[in-house]
Amino acid sequence: MDQKILPNIAVIGSGAWGRNLVRNYHQLGALRMVCDADEAVLSQLEKQYPLARPCLAYADVLSDPAVQGVVISTPAETHFNLAREALLAGKHICVEKPLALSDREGEELITLAGEKGLTLMVGHLLQYHPIFVRLKELALSGCLGRINYIYSHRLNLGKIRREENALWSFAPHDISMILALTGEEPESVQATGGNYLHRRIADVTTTHLAFPSGVRAHVFVSWLHPFKDQKLVVVGDRKMAVFDDTVPWPEKLLLYHHEIMWKNNVPVPAKGEPERVTDIPEQEPLRLECEHFLNCIATGTAPVTDGREGLRVLKVLNASQESIDRHGAQVSLKAVSPGEGDRAAKTAAHFSHETAVIDESCTIGEGTKIWHFSHVLKGSRIGKNCNIGQNVVIGPDVTIGKNCKIQNNVSVYKGVTLEDGVFCGPSMVFTNIINPRAEIVKMDHVRPTLVKKGATIGANATIVCGVTIGAYAFVGAGAVVTKDVPDHALTVGNPAKQIGWACQCGERLAQNLVCPSCEKKYKKTRSRLERK
Repeated sequence: MDQKILPNIAVIGSGAWGRNLVRNYHQLGALRMVCDADEAVLSQLEKQYPLARPCLAYADVLSDPAVQGVVISTPAETHFNLAREALLAGKHICVEKPLALSDREGEELITLAGEKGLTLMVGHLLQYHPIFVRLKELALSGCLGRINYIYSHRLNLGKIRREENALWSFAPHDISMILALTGEEPESVQATGGNYLHRRIADVTTTHLAFPSGVRAHVFVSWLHPFKDQKLVVVGDRKMAVFDDTVPWPEKLLLYHHEIMWKNNVPVPAKGEPERVTDIPEQEPLRLECEHFLNCIATGTAPVTDGREGLRVLKVLNASQESIDRHGAQVSLKAVSPGEGDRAAKTAAHFSHETAVIDESCTIGEGTKIWHFSHVLKGSRIGKNCNIGQNVVIGPDVTIGKNCKIQNNVSVYKGVTLEDGVFCGPSMVFTNIINPRAEIVKMDHVRPTLVKKGATIGANATIVCGVTIGAYAFVGAGAVVTKDVPDHALTVGNPAKQIGWACQCGERLAQNLVCPSCEKKYKKTRSRLERK
């Protein structure tokens, strides 16, 4: 593709995988922006890729008319909201697996992309691997004969996640490949999981798929395995194929010419020597995936792994998780058909993931979403349209207003009150007792903490109990707040000190108290800031 007409891409999230995406889009000459919440990471990437514009605010990406495509590489629970906002802003999107967390969300993204005439692509990487592409060609051409059985292993002793289980972390790629090889959706699944490091997070899962044609498949994933094993085995009645992604390139695809001979009505295997398929050019799969996304934007062609394909994978994941939760019960895919795929939906009013725990006497507003492994304790009240991330603890007897966002690994203890529109960044900390002792019960010494409307508390910040965070105040990442923060104040450091003022939109105000982004004007009255 001519680099002069390459679409401009913004990569959202620059973790380990996000950096691979940044590298590839930079090498392709299409990288315009990198968006991340970590300023230190952005600073490093800016030096490494000087032509890319770093930014902290997602709104800056969406408001840039030069950005045509958005690539989302953030935690899975954020995929739906980020993708939806990008589509509404008129951006083509490629979202890392999974597409979303519920079937309903996946369908909404597909519908929205169709209405807007925009590309919706899912990063099922192995569908772009040259080895798998050739394997798929062999299977669909009939070279392997009738496919009887497929199995995959994705095993390692590597990164162990706490935000998702091994099924959701490892299996999407394998499910995607199996669906591509069979050309059909399974009619039922059965899955089991083993929880060894955390009582509610499966470290090992096995999923069995039954297809209408009679094909059977299973997917075995684990991050508690002594060695790395990444194999896809396709058993046909003429040949068998093995895709092993852990060996050198010339050995990655082997064909076995085994035959079954019948002697006296007894099947006798006649084994053949494996044949290497060596005429496949060695190319980086991610590079090919990125090129494919750019081409789809430029030409309007549908991606190989489009939203529909992503939804099919999502349906299998949700059905598999339901089976695990039901101790290996067989689950029909009809049970997670469109409109019914939110396996964790407790009521029509709000969404709570199957792994979330909501105690009795809690009130949860319409449109609120509560994600993996979170716990809302008794007597707590959560307003409408809130987003409660993973591993969040709320309560007991906590009040949270409407439109609040509480990111992963946050505990909102008794004594803390959040007004409407409060943002709590990942792993920030509230305390409720000023001088705790493990051996002394001091719950009658709780000091109340109030976070007023629209305030933002950055990742890993600590709020010492007994303070008030003013309306639309902005507490920087890692800050330790020991005293009240005025409305609109921008505070950073340990202990936190005010270094400026923040607009209602979240941008730092210029010295003349005018927002450089939305151009709102403010005036200072004593120690407060007010809109003109």
